[in-house]
Amino acid sequence: MRKSTILTLAFVLLGGGILTACGSQSSSPSEANAAQTIRIGFQTGNTLNVLKESGYLEERIEEEGLDVSVEWIEFDQGTAVMEALSTNNIDYGNAADGPGIFAQAQGRDIVYVGASLPHEQGVGIMVKSDSGIETVADLKGKSIAAMKGGNHHYLAILALEAEGLSADDVDFRYMGDASQGRSALETGEVDALASWDPFFAGVEHTLDVKTLDHNVEGYPNRTFYFSTPQFAEESPELIQILLEETNRSDQWANENPDEVAELLSNMIGIEKEILDTVVNRRDYGVENINEDIITAQQKQADDYYRIGLIENEVDVSEIMPVDAAWATDNIE
Repeated sequence: MRKSTILTLAFVLLGGGILTACGSQSSSPSEANAAQTIRIGFQTGNTLNVLKESGYLEERIEEEGLDVSVEWIEFDQGTAVMEALSTNNIDYGNAADGPGIFAQAQGRDIVYVGASLPHEQGVGIMVKSDSGIETVADLKGKSIAAMKGGNHHYLAILALEAEGLSADDVDFRYMGDASQGRSALETGEVDALASWDPFFAGVEHTLDVKTLDHNVEGYPNRTFYFSTPQFAEESPELIQILLEETNRSDQWANENPDEVAELLSNMIGIEKEILDTVVNRRDYGVENINEDIITAQQKQADDYYRIGLIENEVDVSEIMPVDAAWATDNIE
């Protein structure tokens, strides 16, 4: 590993917040020469999966002359990524907004280190075309399939509230996975389905459904990048590289949507036509954590507490440091 100055990050709990202290410290010869493995948790079809397939991260590590290897570990849900982080089975991973809130409320040790661009069109509420349901207001007294606390569940709650309704005005049926929700709608077990891409697009393409106008504004539906506190403290330079190379693969995705849809189709076995919809209704990219991102995530956490999805209030800023050691100017 080349000789370098390693920035260290100290997380100091004080007054309910996490303070970030940055300084420089020379690594010992044994530390400088020791090989390191980054264990990255990814979900099939998401941005880290594109990074994995691009090879950009490994290429950058080689260019930097770092004695670092990468281990990619696949998960089917963001909650599983959070559990793996908090039990030190991975160092880094990504998940939607809800899992981070649940993890913090449960006292799991995680740190937000970056965010995707907003992806407002990636979630929606669908009903069968012949259901007679025309608007979100028509869902009063009806049943909606969702995964508890997911981004699509949150969108449905916001959509109901925009119509003067509440979560108590419908019967949420909590599903174990996306396919279970699809089946529940298809068989008539529920009246509506809240879902997220690529499964949302899959239902739109393959079932006779209509997607309801939800009139929700201000919900960004971001994916976040998370780390263990230990990895963030000891390896901020590697996190910076991860964010920069994710953004690089994201920009490639923006410029090559057809290739990305083909890539994802081959990976996850969903028809390319469906993935074309998924890819073309989002903008890929990475952002550093900033105050606007924190504000939106805090609102969601407050809403989860208000409606009883989490038992404890949380202050997301405690684990969303701004201007951290890994923040980078090379992702704009």
